[in-house]
Amino acid sequence: MNITLKELKDIYSESCVTIILNTHRTKPDNEKDSITLKNLCKQAEERLLADENKRDAEKLIQRIQKLASQIDHRHNLESLVLFINEDIAEYTRLPIKVEDRVVIDNSFATRDLVRSLHQAANYFILVLSQQKVRVIEAFNDKVVKEYDDSFPMENTQFYSTNKAELSNASRQTSLIAEFYNRVDKEVNKVRKENTLPVLICSEQSNYHEYLKVADQKQGIFDIFLNKNRLDEKAHHIVEDAWEIVKKHLIEKNNDQKQELTKAVSIGKYLSDVNDIHRAIRKGRVQTLFIEEGLFQPGVIEGNTIRFVSEVEHTQKAMTDDIYDELIEVNMKYGGDMVFLPKGDLSDFNGFGAITRY
Repeated sequence: MNITLKELKDIYSESCVTIILNTHRTKPDNEKDSITLKNLCKQAEERLLADENKRDAEKLIQRIQKLASQIDHRHNLESLVLFINEDIAEYTRLPIKVEDRVVIDNSFATRDLVRSLHQAANYFILVLSQQKVRVIEAFNDKVVKEYDDSFPMENTQFYSTNKAELSNASRQTSLIAEFYNRVDKEVNKVRKENTLPVLICSEQSNYHEYLKVADQKQGIFDIFLNKNRLDEKAHHIVEDAWEIVKKHLIEKNNDQKQELTKAVSIGKYLSDVNDIHRAIRKGRVQTLFIEEGLFQPGVIEGNTIRFVSEVEHTQKAMTDDIYDELIEVNMKYGGDMVFLPKGDLSDFNGFGAITRY
């Protein structure tokens, strides 16, 4: 996919079609993904023919069919999202489960991309030792790539063979610090191209020594994989790293749930969708909370939202998913988003907001 989430969220035009479906990584399951996509494309085509003039509808249908034919389902992840309007025809694969659906609106449905960013993790692993360093890019529990230009970096300069220096702990620490300083500069060159957090994989002493010289400590996880894994295969390292990162994400979500409970006790919580809608428009909403799988078609009329039935929701004046619309607008105002498992917000009807004031 060449278009970014930020670019997608800024697009408003007639008939933005979003096709969203679960897919599979391996055979034989992924061989059925093309059928699922074909059925959803057919659903989109029927809705376009019902809502648009025939010429415009057929043009969009051709773009949908052309994009769908370009997808190689052998490379599928957990889900697939297609974005089509008169100017754009793009798709992206996501590592999360979704709700199969077709959304046709005046903007693209980006909720699952946002959810992927919150629930999945793209990160670097710095495999660190005093002799050699590797850098691996990971997405959840999968290897994206291992860098092979500036890395692996070997310590061919900052060590000593002199017996006196070898017995001098302070001198040895100084040499290692200089090596780690050079490593850190190369790591930050990589992060300049792709600003991802860094998980260090090393023995505890090396982790703390590296933090002393790191220029961008805020970009380094405050947890680490405590083991010398320098000679192991990248995919083995990533599998163990993901267990640590996944736990970190769960703990972060739990902390945010506590913030929600606290907000209720001090009166900084909203639960009515119209109250939330008006607060978002005033820039008052700090964080939205929503349960996964919660969708609701509706109509936005000025400052008022009216939910509609499944029977009505295909009409062109309707917004396919009110919650997706509120998420997008809130993010434009600098608000945050927390997605929680189904049932976690049962006391709040699945949707709520913490206000800034």
